[in-house]
Amino acid sequence: MDRTHVVEALDAPVEVVVDRWGVPHIRARSAGDAFVAQGFTAARDRLFQLDLWRRRGLGLLSQALGPSHVERDRAARLFLYRGDMDTEWSSYGEGVREAAERFTAGINAYIRLTELEPDLSGPDFAALGTTPSHWSPEDLCRIRSHGLYANAEKELARALTLRDLDPEAEDLRAVREPRLPLRLPEGFDPDVLRPEVLDVYRLACAPVDLSGARPRPAPLEPDGSNNWVISGERTATGRPLLANDPHRTVGAPALRHITHLSCPEFDVIGAGEPALPGVSIGHNGHVAFGLTIFPIDQEDLYVHELHPDDPGLYRHHGSWRPFERTTERIPVRGGPVHEAELVFSLYGPVVYTDLERRAAVVVRAAWLDHGMAPYLGSVRYMRARDGRGFREALRVWGTPGENQVYADTEGDFGWIAAGRVPVRTRGDGSMPVPGDGGHEWAGSRSGPDLPTARRPASGWFASANENNLGRARAWTPFTVTRDWAPPTRYERIAEELSSRTGWTVEDACRLQSDVVSPVARAALASLGRRSDALASAGPDTRRAWRLLRGWDGSMAVDLPQPTLFEHWFRHRLLPALLRERLLPLVGADRVEEAVRTVSPGRDTALDPRIGLNLLEEAVESGEIGPVARSLALAHRDLVDRSGPLGPAWNWGEHHFARLDHPLARAEDPPAWAFGRRVPRPGGADTVNLTAYDSSGRQYHGASFRIVIDVGGWDHSVAINAPGQSGDPRSPHYDDLTDRWARDAYFPLLYSREAVDRHRTETLHLLPPG
Repeated sequence: MDRTHVVEALDAPVEVVVDRWGVPHIRARSAGDAFVAQGFTAARDRLFQLDLWRRRGLGLLSQALGPSHVERDRAARLFLYRGDMDTEWSSYGEGVREAAERFTAGINAYIRLTELEPDLSGPDFAALGTTPSHWSPEDLCRIRSHGLYANAEKELARALTLRDLDPEAEDLRAVREPRLPLRLPEGFDPDVLRPEVLDVYRLACAPVDLSGARPRPAPLEPDGSNNWVISGERTATGRPLLANDPHRTVGAPALRHITHLSCPEFDVIGAGEPALPGVSIGHNGHVAFGLTIFPIDQEDLYVHELHPDDPGLYRHHGSWRPFERTTERIPVRGGPVHEAELVFSLYGPVVYTDLERRAAVVVRAAWLDHGMAPYLGSVRYMRARDGRGFREALRVWGTPGENQVYADTEGDFGWIAAGRVPVRTRGDGSMPVPGDGGHEWAGSRSGPDLPTARRPASGWFASANENNLGRARAWTPFTVTRDWAPPTRYERIAEELSSRTGWTVEDACRLQSDVVSPVARAALASLGRRSDALASAGPDTRRAWRLLRGWDGSMAVDLPQPTLFEHWFRHRLLPALLRERLLPLVGADRVEEAVRTVSPGRDTALDPRIGLNLLEEAVESGEIGPVARSLALAHRDLVDRSGPLGPAWNWGEHHFARLDHPLARAEDPPAWAFGRRVPRPGGADTVNLTAYDSSGRQYHGASFRIVIDVGGWDHSVAINAPGQSGDPRSPHYDDLTDRWARDAYFPLLYSREAVDRHRTETLHLLPPG
């Protein structure tokens, strides 16, 4: 099928070949035209998603969705970049501004096409009675709330736990690395803090909710993403392999968009966020690259003391300073324009004010500084011609903090931690601090200051958001963060990568899909030391232990053991052991409240090391009674829910995914907005991370995966669920869901010959005239 469109922003004709998996392969005569075509095809595939992204980030949801989103729009505007745009553009290096200008010109060209042919905009716009808005290149820089941040949340939770409970309770809430003593800063009054202190921040960063209800803050999600690179000395072909599966919220449309940009300046294929130019994960025929979050602490909570007579002033370095105030007009569908006042101190936006206690809380965020638009720096590194060029391009990377792995065709490979780390004059950023001027930032560290590992002797390098500083080569240590992801996924990956050589693309795919739970294996090993006691306990305990004993920890959909284990470990064992530990600290009247305090909003976000340590302590002490009772209760729960042991106990009956469109939460959702229910293997602690909510539904994991054969490019594979398109009328809207549910892939074709053999559609984009 051939289609022809005139695109005003083009200088020369562009051909876009769409393959059978929905990947657009853009063939342009210049880099500028390649970015125009990328913007055009991204809008063609994802226009509603792009429009929501822009409205959410700029604080323009009320314009399309009505007054229930005014509060959300005000929050978003507090967290926009407000600095000098020339400084901002120059921070990213040569070519990024042009890429943004040409990319947004391509988006606008497709929007103009929809204005002439409204049906092209898609049924999602029709369902809401809205139309897409035009873009400015500056939108890509000003919007910052789509990065992966959460440190402010962790500071608040830590301070509340210390204030309301004690340091031992904080050790039951989160694992700190390193585990240094905790204390509230001198002169800091924690009584001003409330859980709702960060509601405005949460609203700014939360996904769009089309239910019509007042937007609510989103709960914390688990950390996640895996990547690894393997030297050619350890592969079957002698060529390096690179694998990456970033973990984010799963749904429809897919979070990422796979594209292929080919022009004289570069020939790059891979995935990025659809609202941004370039490719952040993929290869360019010279270098392959992939990323996971390197959790740099880029946020601090400051609490200002307000003037006793004038709350418009705050104390700083012994004098009173005025807050900066600005009023912005928020257009509201079906109502008058809303005038919203935004308030800032010299540290950042004010998110909470307590006049009674004369305090104002401010979020200071490094990502609000120049050069910190999330992922925009990938436009620079995707052009690198070798490993050295890739490392050099990352010197200016700002946010989010990333573990970047790479491999080039000359045999160079390794890891680079990239991002901007604030230098704090006092403290380490783990606690809220007074805003009196005594806790400043003195610049930042980035680029060559951060840890790296080039050609490690092991022949491979992997990251899974864990504390990997100990594997860095020759760097001067400093505090990056104290909040790292659990090492469970990394340990499983390392176990496999170090066990053999001869790795293939297929082997890497199997490892990405690995569903062996290191947590289950560790817990069963602990229980095994008290096997006799469990075998002689009550009948429900014995039945549970017989089912779990000998299980290898595989979280496969056709096994009953994962269902029993997950329910026991998370819902019966952990609360019981937490109660035992917290009871002497807080007393019987407060113990349930304390358990809720140290437990996250979603139980699969809990660090499993806490539960494993408590279980090990119980086993070592010989006090197996609470453990045995928790096993019995979990077994009875499943019998009550699913009947006697049988197929209804299988993990796939309880653990599933449904990739819904945002309109599934609308007041009158269309039928097409609901995805199909598919069983899912794995869990919150497996390499194949599939974190789930209280219903068993997966909400977090890898909807995009890629495995790259470095030098044998056409042997590379990928998946992007539910599909490349966000238009439910497209054949590529959910054509990849079944593959994804089976943990299968499609060929990520690169050479012109291979792509043309699988051509299903061609777009001819022509300049005017």
